[in-house]
Amino acid sequence: MTENAEKIIEMINVTREYFDTVAVENMNLYIRKGEFVTLLGPSGCGKTTTLRMIAGFEMPTSGKIFLNGKDITHLPPYLRPVNTVFQRYALFPHMNVFDNIAYGLRQKRVAVTYRDEKGREFTRLEKLSHDEIAKKVEKALKMVELEGFERRAIHTLSGGQQQRVAIARAIVNEPQILLLDEPLGALDLKMRKEMQFELKQMHRKLGITFIYVTHDQEEALTMSDTVVVMNDGVIQQIGTPEDIYNQPKNVFVANFIGESNIFSGTMVGKLKVKFAGATFDCVDDFPKNEKVDVVVRPEDIILTEEGEGQLSGKVIDSIFKGIHYEMTVIAGKTEILVQSTQEWPVGSFVGIKVDPENIHIMKKEFYENKFDGYITKRNTVVFGDGEYECDVTQLYPGSTLDDDGYLVLEGGERIDLTDNDVKVTVGLKDIDLADGEEGGGAVGEIISCIYKGDHYQVIVRTRENEEDYVVDTDYLWNEGDIVSVSIDKSKIKMKLKEEAKGKK
Repeated sequence: MTENAEKIIEMINVTREYFDTVAVENMNLYIRKGEFVTLLGPSGCGKTTTLRMIAGFEMPTSGKIFLNGKDITHLPPYLRPVNTVFQRYALFPHMNVFDNIAYGLRQKRVAVTYRDEKGREFTRLEKLSHDEIAKKVEKALKMVELEGFERRAIHTLSGGQQQRVAIARAIVNEPQILLLDEPLGALDLKMRKEMQFELKQMHRKLGITFIYVTHDQEEALTMSDTVVVMNDGVIQQIGTPEDIYNQPKNVFVANFIGESNIFSGTMVGKLKVKFAGATFDCVDDFPKNEKVDVVVRPEDIILTEEGEGQLSGKVIDSIFKGIHYEMTVIAGKTEILVQSTQEWPVGSFVGIKVDPENIHIMKKEFYENKFDGYITKRNTVVFGDGEYECDVTQLYPGSTLDDDGYLVLEGGERIDLTDNDVKVTVGLKDIDLADGEEGGGAVGEIISCIYKGDHYQVIVRTRENEEDYVVDTDYLWNEGDIVSVSIDKSKIKMKLKEEAKGKK
């Protein structure tokens, strides 16, 4: 079978916007028949919007959605061979189990062909018979292991049983695709784990395509054939659970999927990387002197006697997690998370060893902040939804400012810089953050905070135009914190845009 023949859903350049907010941006994704695909990401990443567009509850702002090769972009939900199981199940409390499952069948009309006395065929839409409905409901109940529950009232069922009724109601119509929007979110931990196993078994029995939405990494890794990791409306990585965990494509994926040590590193030679103050052999080949991000899973770090590893450190914390000890080791200024079945007591001096195949190297995402800006009549610069003091003389080497605020070139020519367009660059360590909305050039919300061994890397997103500042800081910030952004004028580097160089 060719790849095209296997595709049941294909999304091409799909974007969904709500006023000024982009919920899903330029999504390109295909799903094969019979796959269990999970859309995974934090709240607000666009995964539920994607599911709703496949179901037909939302229409794309642009792009196309195909089902079995046919364009269904604007097809209404009731004409799509798709059923959805929601987090809150949406069961009818006044109906028993049988009637809940049979509800859709009773609304259904099927084409029945008849032949008249002259042998001419004609087709009529008819309801299913009571016997047909009863057989289909019985089959669905057997599939979810709820035989004998037909007459039970919904309020007498446990959360897990209600979830199975919701699934039975969805599969009784024999959809080609089953959409599941965080269906385990209302269950307790023990029940959730049991239902993860049961859902996977159900998928195997039914043989239809499951598209599952969750923010729970364990659910995604446990049940899926394919995981689609999303953030900010954009697909970050698509792969098997093993690929996503062992070979994350960027820092977001590495941080979101499981526990990770993330370090800033530098390639110092062929298959050699330096991070945390030491040089390690690795298996990823990057150019010498390139700045990189390095990911090492806590379970892949081996603690040895002091002096035996590539690094030495001190155990400063240890917690028993049931199947392993989780220890924090400080090596120089770098904190390293370690998971091991052997405990090293707090205060122990240890060696730290990492095998080359357990060091995953990724291209560094952020080197510096770059913005488009313009100069004001006060000789300040506006960029990133903020206004900042700056040194405008850097735009023309050898220039000075006169008392009237005009730039004076070496030859004595005076220039009014008002509204000149500039390219602005600011280093990751050159931005200061403060609580609240006062005292900064811009105000924004912390949307990401990732620990990188010896510092935190945060992303601040402004409210007005959703400009992003990437900041390396010693301080821990919480996602959702509102902060003001300050930058010393000496740290703001500017160049005139080509089109602005002629303005004098």
